[in-house]
Amino acid sequence: MSLSPPLWKASAHATKREAHDIAAAFELATSPQALLIQEEPFADRATVEALYVAMPDGDLLARLAGREVHVALLPDVDWIKLSQEGLPPVRAGRFFVYGAHDAGAVPPGVIPIRIEAGLAFGTGHHETTALCLSVLSDLSKKRRYRGVLDLGCGTGLLAIGAAKLWRRAVIASDIDPVAVEVTRENASANGEAPLVRAIVADGLGHPALTGRAPYDLILANILAGPLTRLAPDIARAMAPGGVAVLSGLLAWQENLVTSFYRPQGLIFRSVRRAGSWSALVLEKPST
Repeated sequence: MSLSPPLWKASAHATKREAHDIAAAFELATSPQALLIQEEPFADRATVEALYVAMPDGDLLARLAGREVHVALLPDVDWIKLSQEGLPPVRAGRFFVYGAHDAGAVPPGVIPIRIEAGLAFGTGHHETTALCLSVLSDLSKKRRYRGVLDLGCGTGLLAIGAAKLWRRAVIASDIDPVAVEVTRENASANGEAPLVRAIVADGLGHPALTGRAPYDLILANILAGPLTRLAPDIARAMAPGGVAVLSGLLAWQENLVTSFYRPQGLIFRSVRRAGSWSALVLEKPST
């Protein structure tokens, strides 16, 4: 797949510890297509690279990073695919996420999901995606979920995981048509196309989403801003006793996001953390 228009790359040099904070700030404030941290093995130096489909605001990025940020236009090459092809497989809970280059490395006793690199977020390597997979794995030990929505599905990884766990129809939605197409391709590659329906939708107002509500389980691995704005709609779309898994937020945003869901009647059940990132598990009372 080639890109049209070409991608823009923003890069900043920092220490290894600073690099992770800068990457988190970029992801939170500017929603890049991909984020990479390249660390030097024998020195305390790293480079943060963020990829965008449109020219980013260099001044904003510099303020976020607290240092100079270089912005350049890349040629028409699928840089996201190239950057992800060498990533190792990921084990999260019962799941084993791998690419075509690791097809021979799937161990026994796991739920394998093959996700090809492409123009959508969610290969399992980001902390938030791995967190959600781990939560899914734990939830499967307690009950079966019949109606599942993957809101902001990216590559469709979470929707595919839910379909494999419960053998139930799952609906996946994303504002990005490319992500929806990637989800369909990945669902087909994993033999889950009959169970995973992917649609282009902004929020939860699309008839395909409202027609399947209420949901026993809603997965929303997006960002804190959209999570707060969508709180009333997510709560309304949940069935009594339903569960929401919210991620894409930093640890310091946990109370902020939860404060928008408590007035909707949702109960905080647990939190899982990895690095700077968190995943919240909330429940709608049965009565």
